[in-house]
Amino acid sequence: MVQLATSDHPDPAPAAAAGGFGKAIGNRLVIIVPYLWLFFFFLVPFLIVFKISLSTTAIAMPPYVPVFRLEEGLAGFLDSLGELTLDNYLWLTEDALYFNAYVSSITIAAVSTLITLAVGFPIAYGMARAPAALRPTLLMLVILPFWTSFLIRVYAWIGILKPEGLLNQFLIWLGVIDTPLLILNTNTAIYIGIVYSYLPFMVLPLYAALEKMDYSLVEAAQDLGCPPISAFWKITFPLALPGVVAGSMLVFIPAMGEFVIPDLLGGSQTLMIGKTLWNEFFNNRDWPVSSAVAVILLLLLVVPIMLFQQAQARSLEKDR
Repeated sequence: MVQLATSDHPDPAPAAAAGGFGKAIGNRLVIIVPYLWLFFFFLVPFLIVFKISLSTTAIAMPPYVPVFRLEEGLAGFLDSLGELTLDNYLWLTEDALYFNAYVSSITIAAVSTLITLAVGFPIAYGMARAPAALRPTLLMLVILPFWTSFLIRVYAWIGILKPEGLLNQFLIWLGVIDTPLLILNTNTAIYIGIVYSYLPFMVLPLYAALEKMDYSLVEAAQDLGCPPISAFWKITFPLALPGVVAGSMLVFIPAMGEFVIPDLLGGSQTLMIGKTLWNEFFNNRDWPVSSAVAVILLLLLVVPIMLFQQAQARSLEKDR
């Protein structure tokens, strides 16, 4: 007779299946966490602001109607929905102030982004080509301004740019000018403040892209007779393009809704959408109109980013 051999070791298949099930749950939890964050801290606040933008102004607290109250039940909720209106969005089309504020904000943000790119690219390129032992120190120097309050840094520029400030005194001492330059309370001061404040947001993505670049490609192009400028535009810049796009978005988006820099450095005549929102919320106390302005501002920023991501995804699929 042949006796079948038995083993004391358990079958590994159920354990492997359980491990795979646990791994799947862990992967889903990792994905769910950022979606929950976006839901509670982006979508819910946006829906609240969107609802206020469809309301009407009231001398009350809160200063708009209707106000959804849970104690009124479903019937009260449906009645409140019937009171919502699009009049605030129609009002924005009738008053040129808001259109001019959007155009001015887009122009200032776009020019500031281009200047920041022009200043930040050489800095990031120099950091990426520096010796490896020196790069952490250079990174720390780029991040160093964040160790000081943003408001204090903007106030410091007032002392630098005002007519009797450090910049004018230095230029007069050099003999470059005879009378102080009027820089403060102009768009030039706003550009200086935005470029200075958001320069690290441009440098860091550019540095991350340039550090991974294979510089032997540039050397090979130059060996084949390609001029340095042509090699830059044909090799270096295309390879750094992801960092350029990321840095430009990180600068343009906050600059578009900037309030502190235009208010302190630009003066009372500066027209930007951030100052317009402030005036509507706190001076006019017109929350519905200001909410409509904020909704349109968000759409102006989010929709192009979504379209760009879709186009980028389609180009990646074509490359595959």
